[in-house]
Amino acid sequence: MNKIKKFKTGLMRGVGANVVILGLVSLFTDLSSQMVFPLIPLFLTTVLGSSMTIVGLIEGSAETTASLLKVFSGYWSDRIKRRKPFVLLGYGLSSLAKPLFAFAYAWQSVFAIRILERVGKGIRNAPRDAIIAESCNDDVRGKAYGIHRAMDGTGSVLGAVLGLILLISLGFQNVFLLAGIPSLIAVFLIVLVKEKRKATRNAVPTAAKSMRVSFRALTPQLKYFIAIATVFTLGNFGYAFLMIRAQNIGLNDPTAMLLYVLLYVVYTIFTIPAGTLSDKIGRQPVIVIGYALFGMTSLGLAFVSNLFQIVWLFALYGVFYAMIDGVQRAFVVDLSPPDLKATSLGAFHTATGLAALPAGVISGLLWDTISPEATFIYGFVLSFAAAALLLMSRSRLTPGRS
Repeated sequence: MNKIKKFKTGLMRGVGANVVILGLVSLFTDLSSQMVFPLIPLFLTTVLGSSMTIVGLIEGSAETTASLLKVFSGYWSDRIKRRKPFVLLGYGLSSLAKPLFAFAYAWQSVFAIRILERVGKGIRNAPRDAIIAESCNDDVRGKAYGIHRAMDGTGSVLGAVLGLILLISLGFQNVFLLAGIPSLIAVFLIVLVKEKRKATRNAVPTAAKSMRVSFRALTPQLKYFIAIATVFTLGNFGYAFLMIRAQNIGLNDPTAMLLYVLLYVVYTIFTIPAGTLSDKIGRQPVIVIGYALFGMTSLGLAFVSNLFQIVWLFALYGVFYAMIDGVQRAFVVDLSPPDLKATSLGAFHTATGLAALPAGVISGLLWDTISPEATFIYGFVLSFAAAALLLMSRSRLTPGRS
C-alpha cells in the first residue's frame, strides 16, 4: 500500500500532510460558509419575515439531509477503498450551491438551496474524516482531528469577519455571491490529497459486505456511544438560536455577527488542546465536560439580559464546541472496526444528524409557542442527561472491550 508521510517533530509529530491539506480545504470552505450561514437566520427573520419555527425547520432539515447521505458515502468509501472522489464531489456541490442564496426571495428557496448545499456535506464528511484517521498515528488521533478542526475554525473566523464587513457595505445578496470564490479554491486544493490505497486482493472481503452486514459488524461500544450522542443532539439547538437570542435582547445584526466571530475564535483556540487532552486522559472525560458546558451555556441563555452576559455565553459555547467536535470523531474511530472507519463515522454523523431535525423543530416550537427560555431549558436538561449517561458508562465504552 502507499505509505502516507508524517511529520516527525513538534506539534505536528505523527500527523500526515493530508491532515494539513484537508485542513486548508476546510479553512477555505468554512471561510465561504461562514460568510453565508450566520446571515441565513438573520436574512430569514429580518428580510423574509420568517418565524423561528421556519428557522428551526430549515436548519434541522439541512443537517438531517446531510446526515442521511453520510452513512451511504461512508459505507461506499469503505467498500471501494476510495475516499478522494467522494470528498471532491461533496465539496464541489457545496461550492456551487452557496452563490444561489443571492437569488432566494422566499423562505422556500432558502430551504431548497440549503438542502442542496448540505447534500455536498453529506457526501464528503465521512470519507474525509476517514482520510484524517488514516493519515496519523493512533496515539495522536485526537490531536490530528483537533488540528483539522482548528484550521476549519480559522476559516470560520475569517469568513464571519469578512461576511460582517461585506454585509455592512454590500448587503445580503452580494455577500452570498462572493462566498463562492473561496469555496472554489478549496475544491482545487483537494487534488493535492494523496490516498492510502490497499492492495486489491486485500479489499475483496470488505467489498463483498452488504451495508446490513457492515452495520452488524460495528462494535457494541460504538453503537452505545452513538445512542448517547444522539440524545445530546436532540437538545442541541445550534448557533442559529444563539444569533436570534442576541437580537432578542436588543443587539443589532453587526453586533450579533461579532459575537459569532468571538465564538469561533474561542473554538479555534481550544480545539487542538481539547484533542491533545483526549489523547492523554481519554475521550470520554473530555466529551462529558463538553456536554456539561453546553448545559451551562443553555441555562445561561435562558436568563441572559445584557451584552456583557451574552459575550461570556458565546465564548462558553465556543469552548463546548471545541471539546466535542473533533474528539467525538476520534472516539468513533477508536471504537470502530479497522476496515469500517468511514462506515462508522457515517453511522455516527447520520444518527446525530437525523436527530437535528426534531431538535431544530422542537427548539423553534418551544420558542414560538412558549418562550425563548423554554428552548434553552430544554437544551440544558438533555445535555446533562447525555453527560450523565456517558459518565455512568465509562467501563462499558472501553475500546476493544466486547
